[in-house]
Amino acid sequence: MADHRPCTARNETPLERADRNFGELLQELRVTQTGVQILFAFLLSLAFTSRFPSLDTVQRTTYVTTLLLAVLAAALFTAPAALHRSLFQKGAKPRIVQVSSRLASAGLGVLVLAFTGSVLLVVDVTTSRAGGVAAGAATLLVCLGLWGLLPRLVQRAGTAEEQRSADERHETVGPPAHETVRPQAPVRATAPHRELSARRR
Repeated sequence: MADHRPCTARNETPLERADRNFGELLQELRVTQTGVQILFAFLLSLAFTSRFPSLDTVQRTTYVTTLLLAVLAAALFTAPAALHRSLFQKGAKPRIVQVSSRLASAGLGVLVLAFTGSVLLVVDVTTSRAGGVAAGAATLLVCLGLWGLLPRLVQRAGTAEEQRSADERHETVGPPAHETVRPQAPVRATAPHRELSARRR
C-alpha cells in the first residue's frame, strides 16, 4: 500500500517518481551516448589511416588506452537499458533507477578520461608531445569544471538564494509575538481611600 501513497511535492507515488526519474535518465544518456559513439568511431578509423604505423610507443599506448576507455564508457551508458530489460515487470524500478544513476555517473567519469586521451593523442601527433600534454590537461580541467564543479556551484547558489528568501519572509512577517507578563506596580491609595482608612482608625 505504501507504493500508492503520494510522497513528493509533485503529488506522485514512489512508482510514478521512479518512472519519471528513469525517463529523465534515459534522456541524459541519449545525449552522452551520441558523444561516445562519435568518439568511438573516430578512434576506430584512426587505426586504418596511413599515418598510424608511424606512431611511436607512447602514442600507440595512448591510442589503445583511449579506445578502451571509450568502449568502457559506451558499456556503462548502455548498461541501464540492459538492466531495465532484464528486470522488466519484476517490481524493481526504484532499484533500477538507483543503480542506473550510478552507472551513468561512472560513465561520465570514464568519458572525461577518454576525451582527455583523444585530445592528447591528436595534438601530440599533429604538433608536439608538450602541446599534446597541455591540450589533454586543459580538456581534463574543462570537463571537470563543467561536469563536476559547475553543478556544485549551482546547487550552492540555489541554497543561498532559498536561505535569503526565507530570511526576507521572516523579516517581513516579523518574529512571533510573545506576550511578556510584567509584574503589576502596586496600586497607590487615592485620596478617598486614605480618608476612609483614617475614619476607621
